[in-house]
Amino acid sequence: MEQEKYAIIDIGSNTIRLVIYTRDKSGRFTESENVKAVARLRNYLNEDNVLEQEGIDVLIKTLKSFQEVTRHHQLKDIKCVATAAVRQAVNQDSILAAVEKETDFTMRILSEFEEANYGYLAVVNSTPFASGITVDIGGGSTEVTYFHNRQLIFFYSFPFGALSLKQQFVEGNTPTKGELRELRSFLKEQFDQLEWLADKRLPLIGIGGSARNMAQIHQEHIEYPLSGVHQYMMSRDDVEEVSDLLKSVDFSELQRLEGLSKDRADIIIPAVEVFRYLMELIDTKQFALSRKGLRDGVFYEETTKDFDLSVFPNVVEESFHELAIDYDINLTHAFHVANSALLISKELEELGLLSLEELDYKRLKLSSALYNLGSYIDSESSHQHTFYLLGNRTIDGLLHKDRIVIALMASFKNKEVFKRNVNVYEEWFNKEELAKYSLLGAIIKLAYSLNATKRDIVETIELEENEDKLVFSVQCREDWKPEQYQVEKQKKHLEKQLKKTIDFKFYK
Repeated sequence: MEQEKYAIIDIGSNTIRLVIYTRDKSGRFTESENVKAVARLRNYLNEDNVLEQEGIDVLIKTLKSFQEVTRHHQLKDIKCVATAAVRQAVNQDSILAAVEKETDFTMRILSEFEEANYGYLAVVNSTPFASGITVDIGGGSTEVTYFHNRQLIFFYSFPFGALSLKQQFVEGNTPTKGELRELRSFLKEQFDQLEWLADKRLPLIGIGGSARNMAQIHQEHIEYPLSGVHQYMMSRDDVEEVSDLLKSVDFSELQRLEGLSKDRADIIIPAVEVFRYLMELIDTKQFALSRKGLRDGVFYEETTKDFDLSVFPNVVEESFHELAIDYDINLTHAFHVANSALLISKELEELGLLSLEELDYKRLKLSSALYNLGSYIDSESSHQHTFYLLGNRTIDGLLHKDRIVIALMASFKNKEVFKRNVNVYEEWFNKEELAKYSLLGAIIKLAYSLNATKRDIVETIELEENEDKLVFSVQCREDWKPEQYQVEKQKKHLEKQLKKTIDFKFYK
């Protein structure tokens, strides 16, 4: 059967990119091809805001090379969108006509609002932030938005980007101290105009290639143990550290810096200055990287237009359903394991043996539903595969630390394996957190045993404490002997952590 495909061409001021999405078995579209060309169209926009013929020729040549790819994949409906460099050009009609005449594509020039809105849509549909400030710094424009309770409140598009800032303020490849002072003074003057930015104390969420490169540089610099930059968090000190690192090396070293694309070496410092000042203005200590941006916003709008729903109701739930389809998770079984884990946890809380916050319950519910996911690969080493798969897969709506918490709990086998898995990430957590996640992992393992045959027979779970013994009374609607056998095998993990003997009584 021929796979359904969808393509977007993003004509930016610095780069032009073709992304092809292919519908997978879960029904969602995932990136299958990503082709980039560094065109730097902004360099061809003269003082009269005319995109010179040389720039139009570069655009057409790039689109024709992309055309070879789209024809090979037999793609018909291709979204081709252009941003600041074409939007700011006074001869945009002739540019549109040239593209229409000489290529397969019909180019659409995005308005300032559309460009900002698509960035906002990408963030709220792929990150856990309900409120925040987004900044998408391209080559020729910078879009800033403020969203609250997942609704766009304000937006603004500045007619400068990393490439135009470099042209305006930096004569060589890297700025001098004097050029930096002028650049910072300009950024302050520009961003201070937006009264709705000051002192928001919300996360600053960076979109686009420069933000991604800054995150990659920091990950390489600190030898970050996880792969992937989507939803990566940096503090204000981290951003300052990257800024200092970039300014401490000469240009030849900068071009070879791990995590930095060579073609961004001359524009990365102006871009980081934007992030630095915005964090100061907003008064935030949190910078988050969203790998999803304008193209994804266009994609979300296009693929949800029939449902009149451009903002997903719950990002994590969407991600769970994708995981469930990808790894053949039995949803009814997952629901029952999660329900049993919640019942056990609440009973332990009532006895004062456990103290959980709302976030803990959300993590417990998700980890329970994903428990033993690695059996999709191999049942004998399912715990190991579960930790690897969840720890190394980008899960929209989960920050990196949350992802590791879910992976630790969903892969719990015993306390020793838990310690081995957490070893690389130990400095992320304090002792109390690790003790709690290990205990919740043991609860999930026990809850999984209570549905060993996947017959969903458990109806109620009650707990009593008799001296140093905990007695669970489990009401079942069918014969419980297989579940009882598994529970008796696995209860030792919870006994060790609670330091109490546990008995189970089953009844109808």
